[in-house]
Amino acid sequence: MVSISFATSLSKLAGFLRQIFIAAAFGIGVIYDAFNYAYIIPGFLLIIIGGINGPLHNAVVAVLTPLNRRDGAVVLTKVSIKITLLFFILGVIVYFNSGFLINLIAPNLNAEAKTIASYQLRILTPCIPLSGFIGLSFGALNSRNKFFISSISPAITSLVIILFISISWILNLQNTNSNYLFYSGLLAIATLTGTFIQFAIQCVEIHKIGLFRFKSAWLSINDEEKRIFKLFTPASISSGLGQINVFIDMFFVSGFQGAAAGLAYGNFLIQAPLGVLSSSLILPLLPKLSKFKSSKEKNNLEKSLISGIEYCFLTTFFLTGFFITFNNQIVQFVFQRGVFNYEAVFLVKNILIAYAVGIPFYLYRDLLVRTYYLIEKPDLPFKLSLAGIILNIFFDWFLIGAPINDVKNLFPYNFGVIGIILSSGIVNAIICVFLFNSFEKYKINLPKIVLLKKIALISLSCLISSTLCYPFIKNIEAHNSTILNLATLIMGFLIFSIIYFMITKLFGVNKLKNVFKSN
Repeated sequence: MVSISFATSLSKLAGFLRQIFIAAAFGIGVIYDAFNYAYIIPGFLLIIIGGINGPLHNAVVAVLTPLNRRDGAVVLTKVSIKITLLFFILGVIVYFNSGFLINLIAPNLNAEAKTIASYQLRILTPCIPLSGFIGLSFGALNSRNKFFISSISPAITSLVIILFISISWILNLQNTNSNYLFYSGLLAIATLTGTFIQFAIQCVEIHKIGLFRFKSAWLSINDEEKRIFKLFTPASISSGLGQINVFIDMFFVSGFQGAAAGLAYGNFLIQAPLGVLSSSLILPLLPKLSKFKSSKEKNNLEKSLISGIEYCFLTTFFLTGFFITFNNQIVQFVFQRGVFNYEAVFLVKNILIAYAVGIPFYLYRDLLVRTYYLIEKPDLPFKLSLAGIILNIFFDWFLIGAPINDVKNLFPYNFGVIGIILSSGIVNAIICVFLFNSFEKYKINLPKIVLLKKIALISLSCLISSTLCYPFIKNIEAHNSTILNLATLIMGFLIFSIIYFMITKLFGVNKLKNVFKSN
């Protein structure tokens, strides 16, 4: 487990450095803006289908783990051939329709960005068939307790991107018109190269554990294959629902210059701490809820769930307050170098604030959905996910002024990319209300008024803490120094933490001391 944690940490660090290099090289310019549209389809397959803990990975682990080496090799080879062939056909379709797909995903993107995005998508299409094998190999390696390669693998693409950007700086390619075609496709070429390297390394590792079998009657389908496809198909559909909302948001922001790049930077800053919170709060809570899910233990389940909800809001409102208060210092410290100028800082810090507002409902929804799956009632979360797609379309459209074709907006306002982000927060909040209120149907009774009062006090604590911290950063706002921004963030984090802790204790909504005692 130490090796997994170490490899995962290295991957996260490599991802962090990758974003810093991308920001310095491309900022919120047209090339990175276009790349975020070009990467939507290949990225979905690489992350959802080919990613660790993705549907294909989990299905392969479940089926291959009990099989011996020979049988496992036969099943893996047969499934690999079918999945790769299927995804190869999909890749060919994407390649020859790249312009149409980009226009479909981003109809309001300017002509230059569409051309670059289409070019990048054609470069990325080999990632589509490779994603299937990568997902299969992750599962095969993990089924034989080989976790390090799977955990470190995402870092490979990040390091290749860093290397390519560094070479472009050394050779000064970005300033040479004759190399513009290469430079505009640099991120796509680097991503494809990194994916190929992952593929090659995993082929070697699969061969080492004896699961590489070149001879196989791949046309036939055995029971183990059927099990993999049976587990893989519905899980892929469920995973794809969340990605549909990404498509929707990207569709609506395509008319705002630099918006896609800004969303990528802002989302990156939010997802890291959210991932930590999800792992540290929700994952340890799930075994407790599972233990108490029988009818005789309903009271203990309710108590554990109430405690989980309280800690969820206590930690997420802390993050919300910190991100909103120190938004400028965070963005400047992480990204402001190279071509990432003041205009980029202004856009991304506003995006960060908008994302921060929705943090509590993002994690709260995750907690509630996992609870429903735990008590074996998955229908409601699935239906609400479908409803959420419709709501997301409506609020995206509504918050940018309700445009009607190219004629005019129905309303005199347009919140732009900020409205698109707030739309997701509103949808998550609505879904959370329905999920919370529906617990009564399954005889899980939670104190609504008491919890609502605590959430209100926690949010008030966040507001007061942010207000009290504002004078601390007011006199530092005009400076532009990485060291000063780092010092401000460290001091600000300590001051904000102390104030927030004291106020939540004063309001009686902070039980962190009890957590430490229980541990």
